[in-house]
Amino acid sequence: MLSEIEIEAYLEAIPGWERIGDSITRVYGLRPHGYVPLVVHIVDVEQRVGHHADIDLRRDHVRFTITTHAAGGKLTIADFDLARRIERVAALHETKQW
Repeated sequence: MLSEIEIEAYLEAIPGWERIGDSITRVYGLRPHGYVPLVVHIVDVEQRVGHHADIDLRRDHVRFTITTHAAGGKLTIADFDLARRIERVAALHETKQW
């Protein structure tokens, strides 16, 4: 698990993500139903790294929420690593600020 100081430092390094309790979350805007290729790409990344986000799909946006359930729902380095990977994939899919 990470200390509060570490969490703040990691969070500052990934703009757009916010902390809600013991998770981090981000919403990406997309053209209607444009989340399908984005989510497929991210699920592939999640499978490779062995960590996953909770995904909330809507018509024109998608929210990713990440925490480490195996650490009692606390934030770990794996959460921030996955958030950085999601950021890179989202950039490829031309998401917009939400």
